[in-house]
Amino acid sequence: MRGDDGAARIPLTLPSPTRGEGEPRRARVFNRANIRQGVLTVRRLVLLAGVVLLAALAQAEAAERGAQPPPARFESGYERPTVENPEPRADAFDYVDVAVLAVALALASWLALGVRSRAWIFVVMLGALVYFGFWRGGCVCPIGGIQNVALALGDSTYAIPLAVLAFFLLPLVAALFFGRTFCGAVCPLGAVQDVVLVRPVKVPAWLEHALGLLAYVYLGAAVLFAATGSAFVICRYDPFVSIFRLVPIFHAESLMDAVRGSMTMLILGASFLVIGLFVGRPYCRYLCPYGALLRLFSRASRWHVAITPDECIECRLCEDACPFGAIRKPAPPPTGPRTAGKGRLAALVVALPILVGLGVWLGTRAGPAMAQMHDTVRLADRVRLEQEGKVEGTTNASDAFYTTRRPAEELYREAAGIVGDFVWGGGALGAWVGLVLGAKLIHLSVRRTRTDYEPDRATCLACGRCFAYCPKEQARRAKKNTQEDG
Repeated sequence: MRGDDGAARIPLTLPSPTRGEGEPRRARVFNRANIRQGVLTVRRLVLLAGVVLLAALAQAEAAERGAQPPPARFESGYERPTVENPEPRADAFDYVDVAVLAVALALASWLALGVRSRAWIFVVMLGALVYFGFWRGGCVCPIGGIQNVALALGDSTYAIPLAVLAFFLLPLVAALFFGRTFCGAVCPLGAVQDVVLVRPVKVPAWLEHALGLLAYVYLGAAVLFAATGSAFVICRYDPFVSIFRLVPIFHAESLMDAVRGSMTMLILGASFLVIGLFVGRPYCRYLCPYGALLRLFSRASRWHVAITPDECIECRLCEDACPFGAIRKPAPPPTGPRTAGKGRLAALVVALPILVGLGVWLGTRAGPAMAQMHDTVRLADRVRLEQEGKVEGTTNASDAFYTTRRPAEELYREAAGIVGDFVWGGGALGAWVGLVLGAKLIHLSVRRTRTDYEPDRATCLACGRCFAYCPKEQARRAKKNTQEDG
């Protein structure tokens, strides 16, 4: 392998400026005791998840049998017609999905941290794509579960289904222990983008950081719209659900009639896949709101994947292995005066509350406009225009309101309360955006010292691509194969 200057890169151990010549180099992410402890933990989780899966399957089968009443008997020779529509899915099968998710998470964590096999991670990823994507139609998923949790927090009358809550929490808990193994092998949205990646290009660092902020903005907006009962925008604008549901669409009498309502989202999903031919997982890296949560949780993970199983020899062979820009290069300690950069950091810390305050101001002003996402606010505006004679005719929604014989003033008061909620919620959204922007600037201004090539805990997807590039990993596999052959 050659560098940008054309010189060959040879895997040699280079002296570190922070260690003596004879001092051994240690892996910063893992040591052997942590690896053994992590592998044992994941194995226990795999066994536990398998037991849960078997129990859920047995419960679902029993529930399905119990939900079907015995066929009625007729003495007049009546023949029961063939049912064209499928029977409703038993609720117990939702817990089967939860058990499958738990098994997949445990298996993906074990393969990434213990086995260190990209090939087997890819197999699990394909299985998750088939099951959670094409078989289950992309629903239910942890990404959409954000909205259910937000609605449950904003509306005391809404009871979130336990299966949805489990789907939301399990990948976050796994990220606290093992990093983003859900993204690497279990998420169907990430899998469908991963399989089309053929010629990845490197995104400039400044653009990577800027685009990465969009996911946090999307997360805040989705929480606001869901908590106010306005819309589930994550599900409405999911770019891949229409692709996952193409198979049942082909059973329709007219393909165009079946996809007409989803054509826009099909085009959006196809656009992401075309971009994904060259940019690794664009939706996951720059828009996924659940990915924004996983970044925060993965930073505090107990264990995490490492490029090398033992020690980094700084061969630079892994430098271009990651198509997601998640490998951090060694960074020597600063050589200038210790006060260098502290002024900029202090200025950014002072600017943080200013950014938050500016976000609050902008968010509150945008609140009434965002309130138009709510059906009640739009209905109130329409009824007011009709009663004032500013529009001609009525709509289906206004006709339905008139049949209720509710006073228009009552509708106006309800809409005004919702607009007030959006003013407060818009301020919270603006504060969130300002906080994220300020925290990002502060994070980039802090200089960190690294002696080895390391995966970034927040952005690493635990896909395992970097394993095969490491000479130490190759030596480990060769030694293992030799022992097995002997």
